[in-house]
Amino acid sequence: MSTPGLAPRLAAHRILSDVARGRPFDHALDRALGELGEDDRRLAHELAAGVLRHRLRLDTLLAPHIPRGIDGVQAALRDVLRLGAYQLDALDRVPVHAAVDTSVSLAREVAGVKATGFVNAVLRKVAVTMSREHAIATSAEPTPSTHPAWLAERWQARFGTDEAAVLMAWNDTPPPLILQPARWSAEELEASWAQSGIDVHPAPYGAGLFTGARRPQDLPGFEEGAFLVQDPAQALVVQYWDVPDGAVVYDACAAPGGKAITMGRTAGIVVAADRSRDRVRRLAENLARAGSGREHAVIADALNPPVRPCDVVVLDVPCLGTGTLARHPDARWRVTPEALDALAREGAVLLAALAERVRPGGLLLYASCSLEPEENDQQVAAFLAARPDFRREPSRRVPADLLDPRGDLMILPQRHGMDGAYAARLRRTP
Repeated sequence: MSTPGLAPRLAAHRILSDVARGRPFDHALDRALGELGEDDRRLAHELAAGVLRHRLRLDTLLAPHIPRGIDGVQAALRDVLRLGAYQLDALDRVPVHAAVDTSVSLAREVAGVKATGFVNAVLRKVAVTMSREHAIATSAEPTPSTHPAWLAERWQARFGTDEAAVLMAWNDTPPPLILQPARWSAEELEASWAQSGIDVHPAPYGAGLFTGARRPQDLPGFEEGAFLVQDPAQALVVQYWDVPDGAVVYDACAAPGGKAITMGRTAGIVVAADRSRDRVRRLAENLARAGSGREHAVIADALNPPVRPCDVVVLDVPCLGTGTLARHPDARWRVTPEALDALAREGAVLLAALAERVRPGGLLLYASCSLEPEENDQQVAAFLAARPDFRREPSRRVPADLLDPRGDLMILPQRHGMDGAYAARLRRTP
């Protein structure tokens, strides 16, 4: 007979294993959750995301009870221990005995019977230590950072200690599901959901709707393409860009398609490209479900755009993604100074290549979901220095407090209550 509560924990372990192999967190979720019921799906998601967000804290709890050190434990068993420690540390609703017993059962499934005694002993020692510390209130030591040290120090230097702490706390909190109107208007969505007894609240800056739903597929209008899942920051990027009505748009890195769908409401045509066949397949599905019919998915490398000079060229640049760490709990362990340098160089090459596909008088629209200046204003400044035939042309379609001193869009999670994002609007000389 299967151990009660084992299924969601086994799914969480599969998610962590997939992420360790390089699979994005959302793809790992889709693969692992399978036929689980809604409660088990939520628990598996919470466990996997919690371990990814709080890995340093969990390893600090476990390390004193593992003679050969946490890094000396095989990867599969290490994730079992982290899942158990996360339940002991963060999930008050899970009793100690349940956290330990289900972890022992999980160890048996993924590592064999010999591992069960080890997991049992380590987690019981963690539970005892935590109980003692709580009882005598000796937890005066600072809580380990939940972010890589270099990134935490970088943000502290830029934003100050207090604001950096707010930013990192934001990243450690599961983000809400925000939905944007697509084929239905916001008023039609609100009326439909209210009729179904679903509470609706405006997202920050009125950029979308928050319903509290966990699965958009369960909401009225999903099959009809009435809405799309998109954070307010990304909706505000498109609003800031202010694409002219009837424009011919080339979106060079368009997957999964949210911005292309929004631009397609008023553009004449949107050629939505990506170089990955798998991402273009997902892009095409999203366009078919929620697009206007003016968006067309193609497989193409952004360095070799298969188009003549266009009215509007869009580069939603591949970036470090430090503005979306709350939404992608696995990403914080992949960000490094070396990755930042490499992505900034790649972004500069892409900007230079795509500038040639902007017609005289046309627009080059740039965006990232990074908070790092090297991928944002510094990148744009370097491009403009090399290309005097382009100039900034900021729009005023968003509130002034979302604009930096140059008029570029700069959204910060700790200040604006949504994902981080940057955008610039560049006009080519006629």
